[in-house]
Amino acid sequence: MNCQFQILSNNQLDLILPLVYELNEGNISKPILRSRFAEMKNQNYECVVIKKDEAIVGVSGLWFCTRHYSGKSVELDHVFIKPEHRGQGLGKAFMEWIYNYCKSKGCESIELNTYVQNYPSHKFYYNEGFILKGYHFFKTL
Repeated sequence: MNCQFQILSNNQLDLILPLVYELNEGNISKPILRSRFAEMKNQNYECVVIKKDEAIVGVSGLWFCTRHYSGKSVELDHVFIKPEHRGQGLGKAFMEWIYNYCKSKGCESIELNTYVQNYPSHKFYYNEGFILKGYHFFKTL
């Protein structure tokens, strides 16, 4: 597996737009994503990517905060690996890198949301030792 994991600087976030657009199946336009990422970069957000032969093939957002129930925490967001790079152990290696990085920043826990219909991700996260702790409710205002 010839890949590297790298934290992007805030001025490089446009590089992940194609992957996040694909993750959301085109339901959020690229201009809206660009605008949202411009705000996110100022909100305890970091982004880590997987590079394979200099191409970005995977991404995860990292939201850092302190929660009353879990202490210093990181929430993974928009975790995505391009389909043609799945099933090769890349996801497991990516998560291990993320765990180590977040521990080095003093995090005590890690959490994430996954789309209800994304059954392969559920199996993956269970295999990574995540437990189902609650429900994520959503309402558009």
